[in-house]
Amino acid sequence: MAAAADPTLDELRLILAPQIVDAAAFDGWGKVALENAAEAHGIAPEVAALAYPGGAMDMIATWFECVDAAMIKALPADMLAALPVRERIRRLVAFRLEAVRGKEEAVRRAQAVMAMPQNAARALRLGWRSADAMWRLAGDTASDFNHYTKRALLGGIYATTLAVWVNDKSPGKAASHAFLERRIGDVMRFEKAKARLLSSRDRRFSMARLLGRLRYPAR
Repeated sequence: MAAAADPTLDELRLILAPQIVDAAAFDGWGKVALENAAEAHGIAPEVAALAYPGGAMDMIATWFECVDAAMIKALPADMLAALPVRERIRRLVAFRLEAVRGKEEAVRRAQAVMAMPQNAARALRLGWRSADAMWRLAGDTASDFNHYTKRALLGGIYATTLAVWVNDKSPGKAASHAFLERRIGDVMRFEKAKARLLSSRDRRFSMARLLGRLRYPAR
C-alpha cells in the first residue's frame, strides 16, 4: 500500500504492516521492526509508533486484519455459496495458511507474543474475529448456541493447523493440509452429533452427553 501524503494513523498502520511482518521474522515484533518499516516509507519512527500504541499486539492484530481483508476479497460469500460447507471452510482456512507461507518465523514469534499471559485475552479475541469472518463467508447465520460453538471450534482448527503449518517441512506442506482435512472432519462429525441431540424432543441438550458420544460413539 502506497503512503498517502498525510495519512491518518489508521491508514499508517495498514501501510506499515507488510514491512513490519517481514522485519518481525528477524527482529521480532517490536521497536526495531517498526523502525525498519518506518524507514522504508520515509516516516519518522516516533510518528510510526503512534499508529501502534499497544505495541507488538497492535502490530500482530493489524497483520491479522490484513489477512482477513485479503480473504474476504479473494473468497467472497457468493463465490463459496455453491460449495458444500466443509469445502467452504477448508478453502477459507487454506487461504489463510497460504497467506503466511514464507513468513513462518514471523508467525512463530507472533505466537510467542500472543501466548504471554498479559496478551491471552486479546489473542482469543483475534482468533474469534477471524473465525467469525470465515463462518460469515461460509454463509453461517446462526445467532443461537450454534453461533458460539461453531466459532470456537473453527478458531481451534485454525490455531492448531497454523501451529503445524509453521513447522511443516513436507513437500507443498502436504502434512498440514492433511491435518486440516482431519480436523474439519472431526468438526463435521461434532456438528452432526450435536444436531441429532438437539433434534431430540424428549431430552434436553447436554454438552457432557454430546462429548461422551463423540469420545465413545454408539456401536
